[in-house]
Amino acid sequence: MRSALSQNSAGNRWTPREVPESLRNRYLADGWWTNETLGEAVDSSLRAAVDSQIHIWSATRPAHFSYAEVHRDALRLAEGLRASGIPAGSPVAFQMPNWREAIVAFYGLAVGGYVLVPIVHIYGPKEVRFILEESGAVAYISADRFGHVDYIDIVDGAASNTLTGLHLHIVVPTSEDAPPPSVIAHGTRVRWNTIMNAAPVEHLEHSNPDDVCVLAYTSGTTNTPKGVMHTHRTLVSEVNHILGWITPKSPNLMGSPVTHATGMLGAVLAPMRLGEPIHLIDRWDVDRALDIMLEAGIGAGTGASIFLANVLDHPKFTPAHARNIRRVGLGGAPVPTQLGERAARFGIALVRAYGSTEHPSITGGSFEDPPAQRHGTDGRAMPGVEIRVVNKAGEDVSCGVAGEIWSRGPDLCVGYTNAALTATVFDDEGWYHTGDMGVLDDQGFFTVSDRINDMIIRGGENISAAEVEQAIIEVPEIIEVAVVAVADSRLGERAAAVVRLAPGTKTIALTVITDHLKQVGLARQKWPEQLVIVDDFPRTATGKIRKTDVRAQLRSETDPPS
Repeated sequence: MRSALSQNSAGNRWTPREVPESLRNRYLADGWWTNETLGEAVDSSLRAAVDSQIHIWSATRPAHFSYAEVHRDALRLAEGLRASGIPAGSPVAFQMPNWREAIVAFYGLAVGGYVLVPIVHIYGPKEVRFILEESGAVAYISADRFGHVDYIDIVDGAASNTLTGLHLHIVVPTSEDAPPPSVIAHGTRVRWNTIMNAAPVEHLEHSNPDDVCVLAYTSGTTNTPKGVMHTHRTLVSEVNHILGWITPKSPNLMGSPVTHATGMLGAVLAPMRLGEPIHLIDRWDVDRALDIMLEAGIGAGTGASIFLANVLDHPKFTPAHARNIRRVGLGGAPVPTQLGERAARFGIALVRAYGSTEHPSITGGSFEDPPAQRHGTDGRAMPGVEIRVVNKAGEDVSCGVAGEIWSRGPDLCVGYTNAALTATVFDDEGWYHTGDMGVLDDQGFFTVSDRINDMIIRGGENISAAEVEQAIIEVPEIIEVAVVAVADSRLGERAAAVVRLAPGTKTIALTVITDHLKQVGLARQKWPEQLVIVDDFPRTATGKIRKTDVRAQLRSETDPPS
């Protein structure tokens, strides 16, 4: 089936990978795949819970509105785009913090039948220009600026021979002082309110459910962001997958941006599907988040483990906050076992999940699982999902033996915009070779142990960074750690432990860490030989530590001047 992106306005030709016929038939027969499109799911969900509320807890742009109001604005945006000459099926990018306009853009592009190209709001010119150009986005919705990012300059500063397919730039102004220019290199720039003056669209375009509906760009080990293609079938299937992790009438404040897979699924789509209230914050400030929790009577901490750790570590955290949290699902970054145990002492139930933008829900825990499994594993394979743990020859390994994780399921993407990249990680049987290492036990519980490319090779011996991190995090003075490889003239590489200390702890000696590792029985060659203390780590928009940046910073501090 040819995707809406098979030949877009930029002239790019992308071919989604072929899902094996046997898998396709199974997903249809089991009800994981239906003919419902993303736009139809959004439209019907918003119509079914008109009085449910969405709250934007922004210090500068707060907003509180109903499903009915956002639905009306979504239909206006869809009509405004059509009236501006942007046909349904076109890729449209949007890049904003968690503001009302970001929610309207998400829902509006979905009901309008557009291909959504969400861009994390902290991405700067290099990443954004690449995404706009490679996606073939014909329209781009953004703020004028936020924090250190100038979104106007991203477009205007591009070389004249790039962004030739971008015909419309819709700007949400943060100030009335400087109206945006009316012309960009190959089109026009208009204010958000101009587009929103349109009457709500009356007829929704019906998309082919096999068409791509979202291009989600994710950073990783490649030099440029990877464009992950999800169809209506794969994305709607994923939304249905995660509904069990939404606790009715117990909302959580979400700090992950709606332009990232975590926020898109956990804050915008899954609660909407159930008609639940939605609470978002545009800047994660734990001090303010704790105040919001008490004011609104809500929890927080969902997403990457840093969000929950921030809450539990803060001196303002009280049992009253804990009573509002109740249940938390964590994923997207390693989750220390100790964090689950700390949360349990406050009566907070925690489950871990494992997935990626490519395959969002591979495994997940259940709140009914025993604490040891909820805190110490990443759960079982999700319904409809298959996983394999294999050796280098692609052969299944025994329970308890680490190997590379392969997965497939109804929510697995249909490849990358870069066909060569697709060919490297998807095989003809539909398996996605994740590049992660994991272990299955005899009860079917699964634990991610490491990234294949996150190994430290010390004197020819492989050392798992995750294994060392799990041991170091048990040191009471340490609340976060990243173990990375640094160059060593004799051994090739050695391990460096980069740590963030608990409040009130001013410093720590490397010997405190190594004494603990000796006590827990970790082999001496795995001990870190360098210690770096930081106030915080470089992070992705969802709070995940950017180890590539940690490694680069350590290199820059140790490399001799040229």
